[in-house]
Amino acid sequence: MGREDVSACKGLRARILQALKDESASSGDETKRATLRLVECAIRDRDVCARGRGDGASCPDEDVRIVLETLVAQREHSAREHDDEGRIEDAIRERSEIEIIQQFLPKPLSGKALDIAVKQVVEDLGARKLTDLGRCVTALKERYPGLIEASSAGKAVRTALSRSV
Repeated sequence: MGREDVSACKGLRARILQALKDESASSGDETKRATLRLVECAIRDRDVCARGRGDGASCPDEDVRIVLETLVAQREHSAREHDDEGRIEDAIRERSEIEIIQQFLPKPLSGKALDIAVKQVVEDLGARKLTDLGRCVTALKERYPGLIEASSAGKAVRTALSRSV
């Protein structure tokens, strides 16, 4: 079993901590090490909030995924601002951090897998008209948390609904 197979079996938090441990043990990329430290701190902060609410010792993988998505969105915003201000090196750094963080996010459904999921949701909800689009996309997001991109799902649902009309 290869290293990728083992890491795919672990939880999201465990994969991040293992990557940080591996990166800290090597004299590798400082940007990656710093980004992973930042991610770890953001997760620990979310853990503190979860304990404060009485939700247990640590937040679930779903919350970790949300933290990662938030960090990516923040960096995308910062990179655009740096581009607008002519600070190209800072924009490049932000985009490299995005790539590092995205390594831990699940890949969104696409292609045939998305079509199958859409078909199942449309059938389950009995959706027939384009007015059911929002309901179908919401159901997809609930059934496949973190795996649905609204724009691609919307297009797939629209296509499926137009076929059934």
